[in-house]
Amino acid sequence: MNQPVEYSCDVLVIGSGAAGLSLALKLAQHCQVVVISKSKMSEGSTKYAQGGIAAVFDEEDSIASHVQDTMLAGAGICDQDIVEFTAQNAKDCMNWLIDTGVDFDEETDAQGGTRYHLTREGGHSHRRILHAADATGKAVQYTLSEAVQAHPNITLMEGFNAIDLITSQNNSKQCLGCYVWNRKIEQVEVIRSRFVTLATGGASKVYQYTSNPDIASGDGIAMAWRAGCRVANMEFNQFHPTCLYHPQAKNFLITEALRGEGAYLCHADGSRFMHKFDERLELAPRDIVARAIDYEMKRLGADCMFLDISHKPAEFVIKHFPNIYKKCRSLGIDITRDPIPVVPAAHYSCGGVMTDKNAKTDLDNVYAIGEVAYTGLHGANRMASNSLLECVVFAHAAAKDILSRLNEEVSNEPIRAWDESRVSDSDEEVVIQHNWHELRLFMWDYVGIVRTNKRLERAMHRIELLKQEVQEYYAHFRVSNNLLELRNLLTVAELIVRCAMERKESRGLHYNLDYPDQLAESGPTVLSPTIVSKTHPKTH
Repeated sequence: MNQPVEYSCDVLVIGSGAAGLSLALKLAQHCQVVVISKSKMSEGSTKYAQGGIAAVFDEEDSIASHVQDTMLAGAGICDQDIVEFTAQNAKDCMNWLIDTGVDFDEETDAQGGTRYHLTREGGHSHRRILHAADATGKAVQYTLSEAVQAHPNITLMEGFNAIDLITSQNNSKQCLGCYVWNRKIEQVEVIRSRFVTLATGGASKVYQYTSNPDIASGDGIAMAWRAGCRVANMEFNQFHPTCLYHPQAKNFLITEALRGEGAYLCHADGSRFMHKFDERLELAPRDIVARAIDYEMKRLGADCMFLDISHKPAEFVIKHFPNIYKKCRSLGIDITRDPIPVVPAAHYSCGGVMTDKNAKTDLDNVYAIGEVAYTGLHGANRMASNSLLECVVFAHAAAKDILSRLNEEVSNEPIRAWDESRVSDSDEEVVIQHNWHELRLFMWDYVGIVRTNKRLERAMHRIELLKQEVQEYYAHFRVSNNLLELRNLLTVAELIVRCAMERKESRGLHYNLDYPDQLAESGPTVLSPTIVSKTHPKTH
């Protein structure tokens, strides 16, 4: 049993997307910040966000309209106070991004001057989406990354998996820091911190088909749950309606902005079908569009549906969607002439770790921002382009709260040692790979776009069996990236299924054939953990 290497800082940020990097930059003038990422700093969901960020910049638009659209998209269970807070702070946060260097697209106004080009996406009643062509997330990630790397008070540690939050033996609500696995040397280390922020993104890797990068394994949600935090609304997982269907196009999204600019969904013969499902046609919220595509695929036995923008001028299409045009062209699809084959894919977790308006969790000094968090903004369905907005708004809110607490007394309690004296290197990696594939397959089949009570029961039965196998494996072998992610995904899968079982209705992203109607009154699904032991199985 060896005392692990120990680092220390004022604020530990776990995750390096828009949420984590925004927080780090807001804090770094006043304290020492460490940002850790499992892979390269840029390899998170932010980089792949195509559409844009919602904020009221148009004089004909209003914050009240943004709030109303969000509430409607959330199917009646958004927290109105949080929605108003987010919309009210949207423009200031976007101006902060602009000041930091994000180059949003501009256009010439009627007077010959310039203004930001605003597009429209599903669920929005006005054009209010700031964007950088069709690669907004990439522009945001690049700008924030450059600023973080240039800041002397921010230490970036790439290639570190967060394993578990370290809670005090004297006060279970107090976090001392985090155990991390240094991937470069395959060794467990400790980061002691006065404040910890989870900015780990979502958990869509729990599904067989997802638009998310490989790192989206629900780590922050699982760690927070094990440490005693409540989670909420995990049954609401958004399936992006239009992921490019092609054997060589892994995880490539076709942005909703395409539909915002007039693209329509159709069958292989060119006939449209959205009129059968919603009067808003292709601009209906994502859950409706995803279910419509899923329904038509199953009804016809088709591998995919199609998205067609070829009726628009080629110059317009190439100018506004250069990355999609280039990607599709590389696969032999000319989107100025041909329809795009698309399928739904798991895309966004609308639930997560419960937080307040300051992004604070149930632990006294732990915050959660971005997709890992349940703030109440999204309700039963996320409205397009509110996601990056939520990252920045709540990063600013968390920074303000943390800065107000920097003078609080710090615990000097010793960190429990990490004990690997009774474990060995794995000699059966195939066990992890088999369980990994099994989990993602049955979650897709049983807990996907459409659910039933029987499917949920079957999924829970399989989760219980896999949990036993993985826990035994975890207790006997040294940790690895795949083992840590599988352990976390099993926790997340259980939370998704438990929340889905609790909801006796169909609402937003959760559709259960046994409960097809909405209840007259409803609210968030909240799960509270029972902590059996505060001692980690590999600590002493």
